[in-house]
Amino acid sequence: MNRSLAGIALALAALTGLRADEGMWTFDNLPTAQMQAKYGFTPDGAWLDHLRLATVRFPGGTGSFISADGLVLTNHHVGHGWIERVSGADHDYIENGFVAADRAHEIRVPGLELSTLMGMEDVTAALAKAGAPAAQEAALAHLLQEARDRTGLNCQAVRLYQGGETWIYSYKIHKDVRLVMAPEYAIAAFGKDWDNFSFPRHDLDFSLFRVYEDGRPYTPPHHLAWAGAGPKYGDLTLVVGHPGHTSRLETLAQMEAYRDVLNPAVVRSLERSLKVLHAFAAQSPDHARQVSGLLMGLENGYKVYVNEIIGLQDREAMAGVAREEAQLRAAVARDPELAARAGDSWDQVAKATAARCAARKDELILAERGGDPLLGFARGLVRLQEQAALPAAQRRPEFRAEADLARQRERLRNLDAPSPELQQVYLELQMGEALEALGSTHPYPAALLAGRTPEAAARALVAGTRLREPERRAQLLDGGAKALAECQDPLVLLARQLETLAQPLRKQRQDREAVIADHGARIANARFKVRGRSVYPDATFTLRLSYGSVETYPANGTLTQPFTTFGGLFDRADAWGPDAEDHSWALPASWTAARSRLDPSTHFDFITSNDIIGGNSGSPVVDRQGRLVGLVFDGNIESNAGAYFFNPKVNRTVAVDGAAILAALDKVYHAPHLVQEITHK
Repeated sequence: MNRSLAGIALALAALTGLRADEGMWTFDNLPTAQMQAKYGFTPDGAWLDHLRLATVRFPGGTGSFISADGLVLTNHHVGHGWIERVSGADHDYIENGFVAADRAHEIRVPGLELSTLMGMEDVTAALAKAGAPAAQEAALAHLLQEARDRTGLNCQAVRLYQGGETWIYSYKIHKDVRLVMAPEYAIAAFGKDWDNFSFPRHDLDFSLFRVYEDGRPYTPPHHLAWAGAGPKYGDLTLVVGHPGHTSRLETLAQMEAYRDVLNPAVVRSLERSLKVLHAFAAQSPDHARQVSGLLMGLENGYKVYVNEIIGLQDREAMAGVAREEAQLRAAVARDPELAARAGDSWDQVAKATAARCAARKDELILAERGGDPLLGFARGLVRLQEQAALPAAQRRPEFRAEADLARQRERLRNLDAPSPELQQVYLELQMGEALEALGSTHPYPAALLAGRTPEAAARALVAGTRLREPERRAQLLDGGAKALAECQDPLVLLARQLETLAQPLRKQRQDREAVIADHGARIANARFKVRGRSVYPDATFTLRLSYGSVETYPANGTLTQPFTTFGGLFDRADAWGPDAEDHSWALPASWTAARSRLDPSTHFDFITSNDIIGGNSGSPVVDRQGRLVGLVFDGNIESNAGAYFFNPKVNRTVAVDGAAILAALDKVYHAPHLVQEITHK
């Protein structure tokens, strides 16, 4: 990353409050004056409603309706785990791809739910009238239940600006989702981890699903039309999606904690997991299939965390953060009312953050990283029953309403149990990490191991549990507290022990987070007083719009090309050969066979200046008419620091060109029915 450029960008932020093309903006607060000044474009209400209702949220990502019959476009890597779920040793859709010949052959995906944002309501003022935080929480629970009763939708509280604003977002949930098409993983992730977070890229990272309702294809209120041609260099590009999490409005102390303690701990855990799971995958093709999606996610996460740390080690960038914070604190100190409300909030956040760092090892029991999904099921079931037995006002927020309890129960019901071999690997990972971090005498590893080695303890638990049986899990879910109390399954018994140990730690974490949330909200409110809503809120995996253009950036002593092509794909495959670096640049047979049918000048992937983060994967890239021109699937390596600050000189979004998707469907996968549905031709 160009450190001087990052520092300059942050210094400008302190002076102007906003950089070019920066921001993951909520639909209620777009920087329309800036958009109009730079691009001559101001979206109106109808345009925004169309984009909102044509966009869907996937678990961990984004998608969009692209036909009147409920066809949904997203990334292959967003759908990867779900494609893996409907695969098997005799039909590996990850390796071989899948195309449904017609709608009768589309495959229902168990457990996959998508959601469409139908409405947004600002309840900040209503909550402020309630007074104390406890009263506000009770008022929010009442407003949520009232909204659910009124709309029949899944209504969720959304806190923006570190709690400075609270909204209720209402979602329509789509529970019948079917796989329509997925290319082979080798072309969806061409270059594998070597090319991840890089550009030029040559990845056909897309997949197609279809939403059904009452057994028939769903008719969405809006869907995206496909543009006749992809974007050109310099064209305005707008991205609609669900960016997951950023920390740009957090304090300097919080960013330093991520840099020095919290992110490095995650990196060490990921390194351990990757080493063990790669060894598991090497045992056989079926073993590799079982962990394909998991490895992809872990490798992606590893690069993200490592490069976030690198970004946070940029002295000039962090100096810019410090200057901006100092300016805000000085403005607060000059205002007696703000000083009384938020003058010591930065110090309170720093104190709670230090306590969070000190507790990170003990809190391994809460993270469950590398844990067996069946043990996770058992722990989730214990928590569910404990919370259901409490009065609603005393429950944790994620269990407060009856709809919340039902959602948690449904999540547990849709568990996809691992094979016994993989289950043992998961357990050994969790036990090994706990033992290494805490020692054998600590209550957590002591409960996990019961005096045994991780291998022996995991083997005994795998041999003794019946939770792999869907019928047994259903009995426990439906049998209530009595069935759980009588259950002697070793994983359930262990889960009871672990949840007993976790309760005080969870309470301590909630207390720390309450301090951080309270004082973070005070800082956010002070920022409102000083700067108004000229800033955008941190990402919260809720719907946002970003604007930018197809744009290059300097790298390796030159400028990066804005587009790649089919010709570049075959050149890269030829240059490496099919066997290099564990077949990282080996093309599927379908692409080798189609080479002569493909126009080498067809645009494949492109880069834009849009501001995105994880969760935007699968976001549609649209033009000013709201037509689809591309599909977001990545950022460049410099974009990983975007969790904390945005550098317009080098932070870039990477997208699949719509032209490449259509050409592949037509020339490689022989799916004219899908081309016709998408293009209406």
